[in-house]
Amino acid sequence: MTTIVGKVYTVSEVNRILKGLIRQEPEFANLQIQGEVSNFRQYPSGHCYFALKDGKTLLKCVMFAGSARRLKQLPKNGDQVLGVGRIDLYERDGAIQFYVDMMMPLGAGNLMVAYEQLKQKLSAEGLFDEARKKPIPAYPKTVGIVTSPAGAAVRDIINVSGRRDPSVKLILYPVKVQGTEAPPEIVRGIQFFNRHQLADVLIV
Repeated sequence: MTTIVGKVYTVSEVNRILKGLIRQEPEFANLQIQGEVSNFRQYPSGHCYFALKDGKTLLKCVMFAGSARRLKQLPKNGDQVLGVGRIDLYERDGAIQFYVDMMMPLGAGNLMVAYEQLKQKLSAEGLFDEARKKPIPAYPKTVGIVTSPAGAAVRDIINVSGRRDPSVKLILYPVKVQGTEAPPEIVRGIQFFNRHQLADVLIV
């Protein structure tokens, strides 16, 4: 006769625990991952399923229809891309997946080159130093948004926030995001939130 000592878990319980552990890791909530697209397929629903891989391993990925519709062009197998999203566990299959909200081709066009040049310039100024960084709460209650009220960005934020956690409060500070008036307006928006302590984090 075999005697089992200690708690025996169901598969569902284990997957639920693993999902909770993943969601406790703040870094998993907003990741930028680059890799080569593999096994890309889009279903009639519009949802896209694929993998990102490098020379050693691969990561299963999902891009839902709403995010896929914002792409100028669907990626092809072999494309090098940068994905922005979150890591989570799909409980039914016990699969860790990268839920991609945005995607851009790597090394394509002047915009990417300009982005990398700006990133290098700011890095040289020490603006990305760890000593300057402040901890970001894993589960913010209130998120401040500094952007145009008419742009696609604010709609994306509302949609993603509503899907991930409808209890999060969003506060919009409307600003211009183009032209010479944009920089000072954005600065005033950041200062407004800092002065009144209205939000746990800001999206600018």
